[in-house]
Amino acid sequence: MSRENHNGPTDEFTQARGTAYSHDSDAGEEVVEVQQLPLDSWHRARGGRMVAFAGYEMPVQYEGIMAEHLWTRAHAGLFDVSHMGQLLFSGPDVDAELETLLPGDIKGLGEGRMRYSLLLADNGGIHDDLMITRLGQENPFEIERGAFYMVVNGATKWDDLGVLREHLPDEVSINHLDEQALLALQGPEAVTALERVVPGVASLVFMTAAAFEYNGNPLWVSRSGYTGEDGFEISLPGEAAESFAEALCAQPEVKPIGLGARDSLRLEAGLPLYGHDLDLETTPVAADLGFALSKRRREEGGFPGHARILLEREQGPIVKRVGLIVEGRQPVREGAAVVGADGSDVGKVTSGGFAPTVEKPIAMAYVPVALATPGTRITLAQRGKVHHAEVVAMPFVPHRYVRKG
Repeated sequence: MSRENHNGPTDEFTQARGTAYSHDSDAGEEVVEVQQLPLDSWHRARGGRMVAFAGYEMPVQYEGIMAEHLWTRAHAGLFDVSHMGQLLFSGPDVDAELETLLPGDIKGLGEGRMRYSLLLADNGGIHDDLMITRLGQENPFEIERGAFYMVVNGATKWDDLGVLREHLPDEVSINHLDEQALLALQGPEAVTALERVVPGVASLVFMTAAAFEYNGNPLWVSRSGYTGEDGFEISLPGEAAESFAEALCAQPEVKPIGLGARDSLRLEAGLPLYGHDLDLETTPVAADLGFALSKRRREEGGFPGHARILLEREQGPIVKRVGLIVEGRQPVREGAAVVGADGSDVGKVTSGGFAPTVEKPIAMAYVPVALATPGTRITLAQRGKVHHAEVVAMPFVPHRYVRKG
């Protein structure tokens, strides 16, 4: 763990590679350094097919994307997401300072409570989407009560750290938990399996978190995830990750799952992927993420791009992220054009693939607001071939989160 005090089945696998670089003084060129996860040898021993993603060697699949996807929907899948950035924030008025960059109600976040939020740019675009939790007195990070734990995307974590260091005052300390592993256990039987290994986790509900222990190792467990299913994310010391993963996979409900199924699961759940469905030119309103703009913050402003974002809320954006069901069996991939009545390109597909649960090709796209109503027929063009699709409400598969009550 390093202390960094602030001073002053889709195309995703080929587009988000290599975020760690070193300078080769002999060649005079930047050389990509692909890093290894704490569980690298464990994945390989279990037959994981490894690919470079976000600067790490990661398992794309074990026995097949379709089988792993359906297993997670029916049982419980274990995902290694240790490439994600885990950050701690502490210091005077840290919640108020974070609100200068995030549009959520951070001040009102209770201890052990989580919130989905966005790291915004001055133009109202999105640097990254993230999860943030207020820590209580009991936490495994040996940090003061009232500090914040944040998880950011692996492909953007270094850029995120740069933005955070630049804009937060010196008094706010940023701690990058670079020696922590992060595992996600997802699926309807996740709670049954995890409760055997970590008694007490069943007391959590969606978007809450607490400290637990496994074989003397401190855990930070949240009831959250990126599949639309019930599930948990577990932060733990990297050296404890293998024994913990072994204990979980010893449960009959659990199998290891790769990046391929993680992507198809999140797509069915209607969840955006940064760098594909979200970027610096996309606002929260266009991305249909208005729920991340807390009521108090909408009224008070004070976050980057608030004037543009609030104007879009009142008048509507030019384009909007929508879900599509594509006719036939051929998936339409990222980059396919949305074609208007006059034959011109009026939008684009940002994620797409075959949905095993839906048993149809699905996609997300940005389309003009006039075409964003469910039931609207859409024409798509990909590699010289025309496809037809229909706008539908997301998620494609209902979320099954376990909420209070």
